[in-house]
Amino acid sequence: MKMKPVKEGKVREIYDNGDSLIMVATDRISCFDVILHNTVTNKGKVLTQMSKFWFNLTQDILPNHMITTDVKEMPEYFQSPEFDGKTMMCRKLTMLPLECIVRGYITGSGWASYKENGTANGVKLPEGLQKSQKLPEPIYTPSTKAEIGDHDENITYEQSIDHLEKYFPGKGAEYAAKLRDCTIALYKKCADYAYSHGIIIADTKFEFGLDENGNIVIGDEMLTPDSSRFWPVEGYEVGHSQPSFDKQFARDWLTSHPGNDWTLPKDVVQKTIDKYLQSYEMLTGEKLK
Repeated sequence: MKMKPVKEGKVREIYDNGDSLIMVATDRISCFDVILHNTVTNKGKVLTQMSKFWFNLTQDILPNHMITTDVKEMPEYFQSPEFDGKTMMCRKLTMLPLECIVRGYITGSGWASYKENGTANGVKLPEGLQKSQKLPEPIYTPSTKAEIGDHDENITYEQSIDHLEKYFPGKGAEYAAKLRDCTIALYKKCADYAYSHGIIIADTKFEFGLDENGNIVIGDEMLTPDSSRFWPVEGYEVGHSQPSFDKQFARDWLTSHPGNDWTLPKDVVQKTIDKYLQSYEMLTGEKLK
């Protein structure tokens, strides 16, 4: 029986499975909040298997929504080869309306903001930092979650309290503090692990939800090349942009080729998936099956 997704994101399709959800990571690629015309073979598998790896690694800090990635335990529709490896059955959560971004290094929009006024999302930073420099401590810079087609809005920690309070009266301050503390704890553990495997996690974003008992749980994806900036430890030096294992390669090509109609050339697509696969193998020590 064919199933229809109840929600289609830029990259994922979500199916309702009664008391659980089934998330399929497609091979679509989005840059600058636009879905490109290309697909990237095996990208969905890398996203799903990498999330699974990190979910398993961080259970001691916080539970997550993963039930299984074994399609044999899912409805028959998902047992065809096209879903194998890229599909995850998850617990249903009430998602919290924030993107929980943590930055360990100053780059991207954080660097742009720092050059302008010495802060990143209202967080005051030391003077004299150079591009791509490691911050003394990771900083938490949340944003609102936009619908497809809109842009997420960066907000301060104080604004995140008010934002959560609107949705969960009486709980704004409690949830905001827990999200910040969990985000930083998760980042620290995973960044240390990744560094020892040759990868710097410059920044990343997490999403959280509430389970049926009101506990905060990690949802969505975790520490994938889509949600994070991964740099090689080898050759890292401050003062300029770093080569990366994520879709920065695709972003850079689009930026330097205006009028590209959101289509990447074949070699850029190939280099993008090569980067994704390389990061997966370095972090997990396994080849993608």
